[in-house]
Amino acid sequence: MSSPEPLKVLSRWYLYAIHGYFCEVMFTAAWDFVVNYNWKFPGVTSVWALFIYGTSILIVEKMYLYLKDKCNIFIRCLIYTLWTYLWEFTTGYILRQFDACPWDYSQFDFDFMGLITLEYAVPWFCAAFLMEQLVIRNTLRLRFDEHAEPGAPVMTTLSLANGHVKRD
Repeated sequence: MSSPEPLKVLSRWYLYAIHGYFCEVMFTAAWDFVVNYNWKFPGVTSVWALFIYGTSILIVEKMYLYLKDKCNIFIRCLIYTLWTYLWEFTTGYILRQFDACPWDYSQFDFDFMGLITLEYAVPWFCAAFLMEQLVIRNTLRLRFDEHAEPGAPVMTTLSLANGHVKRD
């Protein structure tokens, strides 16, 4: 019997895309609540967010795997934040050529071409921390067992209970 395999790139990209999409909707809902006191929480995004977040987080995953033993979490999050600004500017610039860019930061004080804004530096940094510590690390731990039957008990050599080896 073969052991469960790590998730393939496309599966991880899908999880990252859905995660980013969800976070975008929740962030815009929270932002609208804070700015306009809107109790309806109308979160919005664009279908482009799936590609943007999925691809970006997959690239950050590669950065994480390369940098995790080379520098501390603070430096890594700074690098991820810089990457986020570069990626947001690049994808926004490309989408703007087709009148398809779903965001516009022109009303912010420290924006650049309406595509990025320094006012989001702290939220992007915090998002980078959560992305590495919760999303990427846990996604890399997921395994796919093509021989497993839905609903069948997991048969392993070690019984696990709450992430710890269960001792009988």
